[in-house]
Amino acid sequence: MQRGSKMTYLNIWHYIAILIIFILFIIGIIFSFKQKNKKLLLPMIFSITLVAISLTFLLLFIIDKYTKHIEIHKLKSRKLPSLEKVIYSGIVKNTGNYTVGKVKLTIKLVSKGKSNDLSNTTFYKSSGFLDIFSGIKKKKAPTSVEKTFIIARDLKPRHLKTFRVILRYPSNFRNVSEYTSISAH
Repeated sequence: MQRGSKMTYLNIWHYIAILIIFILFIIGIIFSFKQKNKKLLLPMIFSITLVAISLTFLLLFIIDKYTKHIEIHKLKSRKLPSLEKVIYSGIVKNTGNYTVGKVKLTIKLVSKGKSNDLSNTTFYKSSGFLDIFSGIKKKKAPTSVEKTFIIARDLKPRHLKTFRVILRYPSNFRNVSEYTSISAH
């Protein structure tokens, strides 16, 4: 692919759905003008437009779900404690029959704390009312980090692409759970 060229988000099924909805929209507008009661003209046009726009977005999402299939293979993570970073690497594969414009990988790290012992766990959240009078501002360390990365663009059907992303890893995290999800657009 040449530099500067842009792959479209839509495939042939998107265009067919848009064409069918547009034809139904035109038919609806024609029938609304043939109405004998002219007071209903604007509400009918508004309703037809609203239904057509809603149906278009709904169908575009449904078509995406069934035409864009991706998989991640060999996902590995390696912590670099001295740099407070974690590196994720792997392979993304387009298993569908259509080109995928963008593949996004979302990584969420959640710190479970120092141990699995629940006796020291606080189950309420302080309102901060008493902090007003103490004058002490406590900086709370984050308990989770979430970041989304674009790991592939314009991935052709049945093609693979390797990726590597770097995520900041807070030094206060202990017993970390990792959650990953992928999405194709």
